[in-house]
Amino acid sequence: MKVAVSQTWLNFTRDRRGVSAVEFAICLPFLLFVTLWAIELANFILVRQQISQLALQVADNASRIGTQNTIQTQINEKQINDLFTGANLQASALNLPTYGRIILSSLEVQPDPPKGQYIHWQRCFGGLSYASSYGVAGDGEGNSSFKGMGPKGSKVTALPGIPVMYVEIGYTYQSIISDYVAPSEPIQEIATVLVRDSRDTSGPGINPVSGVTASSC
Repeated sequence: MKVAVSQTWLNFTRDRRGVSAVEFAICLPFLLFVTLWAIELANFILVRQQISQLALQVADNASRIGTQNTIQTQINEKQINDLFTGANLQASALNLPTYGRIILSSLEVQPDPPKGQYIHWQRCFGGLSYASSYGVAGDGEGNSSFKGMGPKGSKVTALPGIPVMYVEIGYTYQSIISDYVAPSEPIQEIATVLVRDSRDTSGPGINPVSGVTASSC
C-alpha cells in the first residue's frame, strides 16, 4: 500500500497537464485589466482628437462669419449662436451642453493708444464649469501689459485691424468601460485662426439682435 501511495504521489507531481490552465487563470485578471485599459485609452485619444478638430473648426468658422456691408464685415449675436449650434451638432455624441465648454475670444489690437493686445469680446457655450486659462473679455484694455493669448512661450497675437479668433474647449471625458481605467485628466484643446476679411471691430464688436440672447460667459 505504501508503495502504491508513493507511486501515485510521484505521478501526481510529474503531471504537467494543468499547469498552463493554472498559469492562465492567474494571469487572466491582469490581462483583462490591460485589455480594458487599452480600449479606454484608445477611446480617450479618439475623443481628444475630436475635441481638437472641433476647436479648429469653430475658430475657422468664427473667422469667416459675418454680413458684408460696403466696407467691412459685421457680425451679430445670432451668427455667434448659430456657430455654437453648428459645433454642437457636429459633436453631438460628446454632449457638449452637459460635459463641455467652448470659449470663443476675439483677440485684437486696441484701436487707440497704447495700441496693445486686448480681448475685445468673449462668448461661451456649454454647461461645464470651465474658465478661460488665458484671459477674459476686457483684459489688456487701456494698457500694454497684456501680451496675447496662449501658453507661456507660445502666445498668439493679433495684427492691427486683423483680429484673432481664439477658441478654448474644456471637456470632461466620459468613460465607456469604467472610471477606474479611464484617464482622469480633463481634455483641454485650443485653436486660433486670423479673421479672413476686414471685420468691423468698433463698438461692442458683436451687434445685438432683437429677441436673441447673447451666449455670454
